[in-house]
Amino acid sequence: MVNLEWYRTFKAIYKTGTLTGAADALFISQPGVSLHLSSLEAYVGYKLFDRTGRKMIPTERGKVLFNAVAEPITKLEDVEKNFQKSTEKHTPTISVGMCFETFQTTLEQYVSSLPFNLIISFGEYPEMLDQLDKGILDLIITPKKGSSPNIEHEAFSSEQIVLVGGKEVDTDSFKKILKTKDGEQIEEWLKKEKWYGTTGDMEHLFQFWTLNFGHKPNFRPNFIVPNLNSIIRCLKGGAGLAVIPDFLCKNEIESGDVKLIWEGKKKLENTLYFGCRKKTNYQSEIEHIKGLFRKMMGK
Repeated sequence: MVNLEWYRTFKAIYKTGTLTGAADALFISQPGVSLHLSSLEAYVGYKLFDRTGRKMIPTERGKVLFNAVAEPITKLEDVEKNFQKSTEKHTPTISVGMCFETFQTTLEQYVSSLPFNLIISFGEYPEMLDQLDKGILDLIITPKKGSSPNIEHEAFSSEQIVLVGGKEVDTDSFKKILKTKDGEQIEEWLKKEKWYGTTGDMEHLFQFWTLNFGHKPNFRPNFIVPNLNSIIRCLKGGAGLAVIPDFLCKNEIESGDVKLIWEGKKKLENTLYFGCRKKTNYQSEIEHIKGLFRKMMGK
């Protein structure tokens, strides 16, 4: 079945004469416009435009199709606008991408009070950047910046990657080893401890170990659990080590349930960014989410 958004995109390309112009008019990415057009051309079975440089020149079949759909699409758009104006309460829906642990630690507690609908998506950062560019996501929280000209990144906080452990870890003996400044001794002491890791992401441990010892760890964690918040709950049992972002365990460190063992010879920090498209229909909703993150991360 044909997607009516394909016709809306087709009309915008026809009117503006470029993919970029259509993207600006519809507040979606240029790749999204190209996807709609290629899907419509595959559906109808013939080319609708000839590409001359950046200009999109309608073919004869494209002109015929435009004449057939332009008026109905305009009427549907008018109905949509009038319906929105006459509806007492129009509740927008925005889609936000971030890692699972960040959601649990920050936004989860505010979801029930949001004045708009929300869809939360979890995934790898490259995938979320691609979905943001294509218009599938409206906002992402990420430590990595993309290269798309359609996306703007705003730094709002930072996270320090630190070594933490359960309250039963013998930190006194570790402090004595640290005073020697002997990297091999420090590494051997750490390797003798029990370690926690997560199923899909060992990047924090790799980065921390490489920065401090010049190579990736030559051991595997003893316990693999679903996510970083699971690690924190396990560490509260008293033993074990893990490398995680400090903001995830700030409360547990302050309460004494988890110990801050070592920040490393050099601090390992990641900048956190808001990522969103430069043009969006949901600016106020996005600013609302940003405000909640600034409130939480500023604590």
